[in-house]
Amino acid sequence: MSDSVTDHVGNLVRRVSRLLNRKISDVLMLLFNHKTAGSLGAVAGFAIAVVFAWRFLRSPPGRPGRNAQKRRITPSASQPAGGVGSSSEGLAPLLEMKEPDAIEAIGAPVQLSLGQIVKKKLSGCRKMTCQLLGVILEEKSPEELQKHATVRPSVVEILLEITKYCDLYLMETVLDDESEERVLSALESAGLFQSGGLIKDKVLFCSTEIGRTSFVRQLEADWHIDTNLDIISQLSRFIRHQLFISPMEPGQIAANVFTSTSLEQYFS
Repeated sequence: MSDSVTDHVGNLVRRVSRLLNRKISDVLMLLFNHKTAGSLGAVAGFAIAVVFAWRFLRSPPGRPGRNAQKRRITPSASQPAGGVGSSSEGLAPLLEMKEPDAIEAIGAPVQLSLGQIVKKKLSGCRKMTCQLLGVILEEKSPEELQKHATVRPSVVEILLEITKYCDLYLMETVLDDESEERVLSALESAGLFQSGGLIKDKVLFCSTEIGRTSFVRQLEADWHIDTNLDIISQLSRFIRHQLFISPMEPGQIAANVFTSTSLEQYFS
């Protein structure tokens, strides 16, 4: 039944096409006999309309157009029937695969070596002067040096690192020549003269506190370390940086003076 209907419709389309061809030929002959700009435009428009009408009539009934074919595409096995939303769901696993498996935890700050700490604290210092008593030596007074002199083991490595970056001068007030010899012997026994950064000629002695102040100013040091707050105060106008070693808080001091309980604590 469906085949007979299709044949009938096809015969009808062919008869209509032949009729249109005859009509079109008559119209074209009429238009070409009156050749004007308007008539030529009319011919072109009419020809376009005829072509589209002819293509429409030639399409067999029941044959779906391209748009219909696109709409009738069935979802594949890999894509569930759910419209556009299903395609985005299929991309989700791919996006997850591109993400890192885990976020690394922020580690602890990098621990600086003693040499790096010393270099950072010195801030480009070229010359340093340092008192011996109470800073490098266990003894606290010149009277004790008349009996013995002992280098604090914890400061040896720090002093060796300091000599790598600047000239280091050690100085102290003593009461006699024997005290000088004890101090030099103690420094040598601790290995402070072995590296070559510190030599005996850079260990200076004087008989008064004023003499130590004069040494520092004459050497034009960038840094000075001392346990005497009066000397620190007098030198604050002339020295770039100073370190005041004291177990007690000094109170109000100059802005270029640092405080610490020990040399080791400051360079830790």
